[in-house]
Amino acid sequence: MTKHLPANERRAITVDAVVELAAQQNPNEITTAAIAKHMGVSQGALFKHFSSKEAILQAVMEWVAEVLLSRIDAAARHAPTPIAALEAMFIAHIEFIAEHSGVPRIMFGELQRSGQTAPKRLVQTIMTRYRKRLYSLLENAKNNHEVDEQLDIDTAITMFVGTIQGLVVQSLLSDNIQHIHHQAPQVFAIYLRGIGGKK
Repeated sequence: MTKHLPANERRAITVDAVVELAAQQNPNEITTAAIAKHMGVSQGALFKHFSSKEAILQAVMEWVAEVLLSRIDAAARHAPTPIAALEAMFIAHIEFIAEHSGVPRIMFGELQRSGQTAPKRLVQTIMTRYRKRLYSLLENAKNNHEVDEQLDIDTAITMFVGTIQGLVVQSLLSDNIQHIHHQAPQVFAIYLRGIGGKK
């Protein structure tokens, strides 16, 4: 099925395969043989496009950066207020995770690896870019008196990210990633109260 595809399409299918496999098993245990089998190609065909498993994971993280950040940007773009934009980002992020449950597993796995690797650096870059977006929104919300005037923005960012991570961990423990859809609005409402937010 994937034997005669152009290189960019083969790379995209490889990323999909890794994300799908990561939703079913520990990402650290995914081998290039398993990826090739999932795609219906030989390992040799896989290595025509990637030099190593690390290179594959780097491509996955590049895809996450592009898709996740573009989604949260699109969600926030037309929101009428910074707080509304913050909520739109939160929900968009949760929807992304529900659609691609292997992604947080891969990201957590990379962050736990010792030393610096290209995929781990990309995870850190994604988080840095994400935090900058949050900082801008929270600063605007503070200036607009939509949140507590004494709000520590760095702490509020940590809480925002941690709240999403908490939802992910709970869904992984219950083995029901879709459950986060139902919890997300109520959880965001509690977060909003915690930062003194007003809709």
